[in-house]
Amino acid sequence: MNFTDNTLNKINIAIDGWSACGKGTLAKSLAKELNYIFIDSGAMYRAFTLAALRNKIEPSDTNEIKKLTEVTNIHFETNDNTGEYEIWLNNEMVETQIRDTEVASKVSHYAQLSPVRQFLVSQQQEIGKNKGVVMDGRDIGTVVFPNAELKIFMTAKPEIRAQRRYQEFKQKGKDVSLEEIAANLTERDFIDSNRSDSPLVQAEDARILDNSNLTIPQQLQIALDWAKNILH
Repeated sequence: MNFTDNTLNKINIAIDGWSACGKGTLAKSLAKELNYIFIDSGAMYRAFTLAALRNKIEPSDTNEIKKLTEVTNIHFETNDNTGEYEIWLNNEMVETQIRDTEVASKVSHYAQLSPVRQFLVSQQQEIGKNKGVVMDGRDIGTVVFPNAELKIFMTAKPEIRAQRRYQEFKQKGKDVSLEEIAANLTERDFIDSNRSDSPLVQAEDARILDNSNLTIPQQLQIALDWAKNILH
């Protein structure tokens, strides 16, 4: 991927928030509208989690986790047919594999580990050095891009988030109960906000976007207005 575009009049946009708040949906749409690069930082943590699961490395095995970061390549490539950026783990495109329930249930356990965060944050910062990036995650505005010109913190009511994720899984033909999803989101929220390294917190200068009662076009318009006000 080439990140050498002219940085003139471009900004970085950091979108943080809880699981199943629609961060990726907003980030991807916003990047498309602005002709920016969209990076799903969560996909990077999911890809590492997939690598750890395949190698049967537990989160508690610090030495093996550190070794895995040294031999793992996680990067994005453009799909020539769709124009979308897809995530690759070593020499394999893993967009589908990282979305399964096993990875979803384990990712927070690996994402809280300092060696993993250091490994991926350095890559994320490299991607954003030339501006024109919309990145979503849990520590983008606080750690990855602390100087981002626009920071958005997304939230929604827990029951709405669980219902959204349930519908998402149903559309993909995955047999998961609403109760399982709600429990998983509660666990992820706790781990994300209580980890010692880069916990999920709202940056002081972030703008709050509660989309509990917003449509996707409505939330996009709000974010787009914020971005355009800064750009102009």
